[in-house]
Amino acid sequence: MTVHNSGDALAAEMLAVGAAARQAARAMREASAEQKTRALMTAAAAIRAAKDKILDANRADIEAAKAAGMPTPMVDRLMLNDARIEAMAKGVEVVAALPDPVGRELARWTRPNGLDIARVATPIGVVGIIYESRPNVTADAGALTLKSGNAAILRGGSDSIRSAGAIHAAMTQGLKAAGLPETAIQYVKTSDRAAVGMMLEGLDGNIDLIIPRGGKGLTGRVMAEARVPVLAHLEGLCHVYLHEAADLAKARAIALNAKMRRTSVCGAAETLLIDRKVLSSHGLPVLADLATAGCEIRGDDAVRSVFPPARLATEEDWRTEYLDAIIAVRCVDGLEEAIAHIETYGSHHTDAIVTEDAAAAEKFMNSVDSAIVLWNASTQFADGGEFGMGAEIGIGTGKMHARGPVGAEQLTTFKYVVRGTGQTRP
Repeated sequence: MTVHNSGDALAAEMLAVGAAARQAARAMREASAEQKTRALMTAAAAIRAAKDKILDANRADIEAAKAAGMPTPMVDRLMLNDARIEAMAKGVEVVAALPDPVGRELARWTRPNGLDIARVATPIGVVGIIYESRPNVTADAGALTLKSGNAAILRGGSDSIRSAGAIHAAMTQGLKAAGLPETAIQYVKTSDRAAVGMMLEGLDGNIDLIIPRGGKGLTGRVMAEARVPVLAHLEGLCHVYLHEAADLAKARAIALNAKMRRTSVCGAAETLLIDRKVLSSHGLPVLADLATAGCEIRGDDAVRSVFPPARLATEEDWRTEYLDAIIAVRCVDGLEEAIAHIETYGSHHTDAIVTEDAAAAEKFMNSVDSAIVLWNASTQFADGGEFGMGAEIGIGTGKMHARGPVGAEQLTTFKYVVRGTGQTRP
């Protein structure tokens, strides 16, 4: 990395962070399962013990965010309370209880010449995680990288710098208690955006993987500028399709939950597709439920014919991740048209079908090329915790390495371990 005079101090600081992470990664690669479990359990206890300190820090972040005019959905992402801190601590404990992903034998075979070859899971090394608003990502990312034997460099948003710093302090207590290097989880305390650029350059080759977790602006910048591999999703444009064989009670419950449980999460439904055959019988009560819950409906002509309060949807609405109480609704003629719409406008994140027709459900799940597909369940289950992973760093929507929730197992790569008895190649 080139050090420019204007940023000498910051560049030197970031290079030191990278070098320390690389050194810590070597120690983490050799850490025992017991050490990692002890570190995580201690960190969870430290998060609970520091609850008041974390909440005080979060209140200061919230006040600053509101003063700066941060949109309400983003303030919700930033906000912590007793329940969210307890969920954070429990998530760390669940990660601690997971099987150690390092050292797993993924495959093994013997060649005719007697060579014994095994494919074995191993840590990636140093993972740089760049995120916005949600301070709980500090605990999730720290726990998952620790469990998977990696070192982490965390760079949260300036809006959550106080909250994330308080959580990071609890995570380092766990490392210290287990005899692991505290530099295995480092938090970049500067709000200078140049630090992000330096991480994207790789810190002199010390970062092996970058994971962005945030809005389209952040993720787009990371994917465009990174000189190291990136594991990311650009946006969560999720769909719920009410098939002609949908159960009405399930359709109402799933559509309402998928959109309105938390509108600011990437698994929130942004588009509702309703089969023309059930537009009146199912669509009308579902839309009424959403409107009663405070959701703005933007529909096509067919939707507006049964639900006149809906605004007319534009082409842009089918491509929009609202992260707010707004949903685009389209009437479709059958399963194939629903799948075609999702393939045209979706982001390969999470899509659901509501139906009692098993064949239609299987067709949907086989044909829709998304990281997560669901049958008769809310898209809000697109979450590592709900998958039993304890936590996640994000939802991978690419085709390489990890897809769906990125947990501890997905933060490993593999190497080949070859055992011989003196073989040489002719």
